[in-house]
Amino acid sequence: MSYEFILTEAQYQPHVALIRLNRPKELNALNLQLMQEIKHALLEFDQNEDVRCIIITGNERAFAAGADIKQMESRTAIDMLVIDQFETWDQIRKTKKPVIAAVSGFCLGGGCELAMTCDMIVASETAKFGQPEIKLAIMPGAGGTQRLTRAVGKALAMEMVLTGKFISADEAMEAGLINRVVPEELYLEEAVKLAKEIAQQSPVAVRLAKESVLKAFDTGLQEGLYFERKNFYMCFASEDQKEGMNAFVEKRNAVFKGR
Repeated sequence: MSYEFILTEAQYQPHVALIRLNRPKELNALNLQLMQEIKHALLEFDQNEDVRCIIITGNERAFAAGADIKQMESRTAIDMLVIDQFETWDQIRKTKKPVIAAVSGFCLGGGCELAMTCDMIVASETAKFGQPEIKLAIMPGAGGTQRLTRAVGKALAMEMVLTGKFISADEAMEAGLINRVVPEELYLEEAVKLAKEIAQQSPVAVRLAKESVLKAFDTGLQEGLYFERKNFYMCFASEDQKEGMNAFVEKRNAVFKGR
């Protein structure tokens, strides 16, 4: 499938796919078509057995500087309801394979929400995170008040959402929003390194483990433990589990096939 606002590579690295936001003049502002393209690319990679991990990135200047305000400026509440733009975001969140955001420069508003929708975030030293919607007399609508609060806590999330304050990559790292900070020239390379490490594991176990971690945000402890236990048992139905344990006993490297 050809896209207008993103670039994709199914084998950017062995078993690692890449989605690059490609609206550089607009600082990768997220319009409806771009979000639909991301959704379709993720679905395609999710169904590709050769892909085991996915990276979403922008460019050095901006991951995404927010939503495309020109598309929303004149819309009414009913327009927004009918468009149902967040259905796309819900589909992105359902991606079964791990998704890593490789962030440099501006990661604001919808861009910050998109990064938080990913499973992990690797950032360059130049990255700036924020939810500045309040300055436009609106508020985050794609998970900003919920995922940000779960990641950094009430106090910092409240300050960022109510003032529009940006935080640096180092501050985001200290607050627990991102996984690591590296020099600008290394941020994509570092994301690839993380993706390749994940891609070496059993795809079956990775999928079940990802589901279990995400479940911790949706349920109480007891229900989460029950879900985890079921997924743990499910691992023993895979050929990969037999291969992994046999390789350990035989002191050799395991070769996982995702079965």
